[in-house]
Amino acid sequence: MDLRAAAFPALSTPVSRQGARWRGPAVAATAAAVLVVLTACSKPEPPPEPIRAVKTMVVGTGQSQLAQELAGEVRARTESRLSFRVGGKLVERPVQLGDAVRKGHVLARLDPQDLRLVEQGALAAVQAAQVQADQAQADLKRFQGLRDQGFVSEAELERRTSAAAAARAQLAQAQAQAGVQGRQTTYGQLTADAAGVITAVEAEPGAVVSAGAPIVRLAWDGARDVVFSVPEDRVTALRALMGRQGALSVRLWADESRPWKATLREVSAAADPATRTFQVKADLLTPAGAASPKLGQTGTVVLPGPALSGIVKLPLAALLQQQGRSVVWVLEPGTMQVKLQPVTLAGADGNDVLVSAGLQPGQEVVTAGVHVLTAGQKVKRYGVATAAAPAAPAAAASR
Repeated sequence: MDLRAAAFPALSTPVSRQGARWRGPAVAATAAAVLVVLTACSKPEPPPEPIRAVKTMVVGTGQSQLAQELAGEVRARTESRLSFRVGGKLVERPVQLGDAVRKGHVLARLDPQDLRLVEQGALAAVQAAQVQADQAQADLKRFQGLRDQGFVSEAELERRTSAAAAARAQLAQAQAQAGVQGRQTTYGQLTADAAGVITAVEAEPGAVVSAGAPIVRLAWDGARDVVFSVPEDRVTALRALMGRQGALSVRLWADESRPWKATLREVSAAADPATRTFQVKADLLTPAGAASPKLGQTGTVVLPGPALSGIVKLPLAALLQQQGRSVVWVLEPGTMQVKLQPVTLAGADGNDVLVSAGLQPGQEVVTAGVHVLTAGQKVKRYGVATAAAPAAPAAAASR
């Protein structure tokens, strides 16, 4: 079958010379239209798949130690909630939250008027008891003289002796009561028991407070603790570290480049009812030449775990999840193609993952760009130049 005749029937039909004159333009237009349709229907060649640049690392095995990191807070070893020993109206509180105070610094005052009146009443009771004791002693002396002269009986003298003894006892009682009341008058002024920092304020001037109601909270200067919480499954292992010098490592968020050591000293006996975790306190050991950490600073407490051998450590960015399993891309140096390799994880170490099975020493694993790769795709190492493909001839490009 003549393809030219099928595509251009007008060209295969014999015509006269005169007919060809008027058919020529029509045939040319028809041929051009058919060529446009055939060109539009042809499939364009797909562009070549780009060669992506990836970062890789060569697998090596070693020994790693599983560690657990928990957030902790720096607190004072001793923190007191200070309160008045007597009740009254709070008229002054010279300190504010965060103030540094010294021992004996005045923290708050109560209205002293009522306390002074009670103290004056106690002193008056002492004076009255003193007068009665003096009178009873004078009566005793007179009755002793009368007994010697035979004017009073022995029984009367004994009654006077007992009265004088009772008067002296009442005087001692009044004096003791006056001493107590005098001390209570001084209790109207709250002072710091030690140098430290005010970490909480729990009452404002004008409030009527009872004896023992907290007014301020004072964190003492000196030893510092790092306080954190652990889940129930780590309590037993943690108790084994009790008292071991520097068994824990702490990195303060303000300066993570300088690690601190801590000694475990206290593990709570009961879980917190809300979080179901156990509170732990560790003595923070200040490194040589370092200033004492500030109260309230946050740090990362590193709890040591079991040592594992034959472990491969990979960046977290190298890991993928596919169909519920962990996989990595492995680069074949001969073909510069990547393939998926399932792996088994043993845990985490900071921003790295620990792989216990699935990789062999010497294999090259892709660590960056893993989410844009496909199986069998050609890649190049990041930072390594790739030879450019030769340019196509001009004649071939025009075809």
